[in-house]
Amino acid sequence: MKKQLKSFKFALSGIARAVCTEGHLRFHLVAAVYVLLFSAFYSFAAAQIAVLIMQIALVITAELINTALENMCDLITNEQNQFIKNAKDMAAGAVLALSVGAAVIACIFFLDFAVILNIFTFFAERPLLLALLIISAVISVIFVWLGPYGIRDRLFRKRKK
Repeated sequence: MKKQLKSFKFALSGIARAVCTEGHLRFHLVAAVYVLLFSAFYSFAAAQIAVLIMQIALVITAELINTALENMCDLITNEQNQFIKNAKDMAAGAVLALSVGAAVIACIFFLDFAVILNIFTFFAERPLLLALLIISAVISVIFVWLGPYGIRDRLFRKRKK
């Protein structure tokens, strides 16, 4: 049992490290949160929710594998190497392909103008929730752009005298 717990600890450490260093992963995580948040406005069947969760998991998994491959390639050499470049480009292409597929599925599921109008109405009638949504969007952009360490460094930067 201790071995399994250590494995989970190492896996979570890897995810945390990737979140701290990879802006694309942070973008996908933020997108996943909003997809799940806005899915509450829809009457999705269990299978549709399962597809959304599976797409989220696949994109995040692909991003983690891409990051691991890039780290391994950088360990091998920092010099220009066509094979390393090809491997990195192909791994990034795999993430792109999955992301485009996930976006197409999201469009198919979420492109219901009646529900979209209901969402706008919902937030228009609840200014506090609208303000919280806008604040969460601003925080999300900062999180994606700077990452947790960048935010910390900018907020708690020691002033030079």
